[in-house]
Amino acid sequence: MTEFPDPSRFARVTDWVFDLDNTLYPHHTNLFSQIDVRMTAYVSELLQLSREDARKLQKELYKEYGTTLAGLIARHNIDSDDFLNKVHDIDYSWLSPDPALGDAIRTLPGRKFIFTNGDRGHAERAARQLGILDQFDDIFDIVAANLVPKPAQETYDKFLALHRVAGPNAVMFEDLARNLIVPKALGMQTVLVVPRNFEPTFSEIWERDPAYDDAVDYVTDDLADFLKRIAPGHS
Repeated sequence: MTEFPDPSRFARVTDWVFDLDNTLYPHHTNLFSQIDVRMTAYVSELLQLSREDARKLQKELYKEYGTTLAGLIARHNIDSDDFLNKVHDIDYSWLSPDPALGDAIRTLPGRKFIFTNGDRGHAERAARQLGILDQFDDIFDIVAANLVPKPAQETYDKFLALHRVAGPNAVMFEDLARNLIVPKALGMQTVLVVPRNFEPTFSEIWERDPAYDDAVDYVTDDLADFLKRIAPGHS
């Protein structure tokens, strides 16, 4: 499912900004599920909770603070480096190289960034396994954001200021619509990446989350194909 984009709308884009998890790699790889399991284990060990209670608290923290990490820091003042190292100690062999995506990113004019609520090491390992790491100019991670996760306004402002990105000259790709609200307000083009063969129509997606429908310009379940369609010279 791809909403066919008008390439002319991307003609002025000079900065291409990509989320990592479930955006640059497909949702069905279950890579993030490994991280999710490790976060539950971390909460369980930290607070001596059963797995069931730990998972319930983990999701509560995620909803209230934007990330489990932010919640644990706010409530328990944990060591962020310890958390990030432990939850990202996962098996990246689940990811298959994606040469089509690498080629599509390579042909885009301008700079390319990974903008993630994970840490740089995780982003580098995942992108390297995909075979696309060399296509990016930089990675803006949760540490660069001073541990303040998307969708906080200050985190986007920090990213834009650091790399001198102008909203109207940028596009952001995300798998979470709420993380596109600020980019849209900043004048970016916004693209929601959904799981492959996603069944609901665009309108049905937003029936579940109507608060975010104005934040999304396009929806695609095939990022490489979408990028090829908006690349200069595509016909």
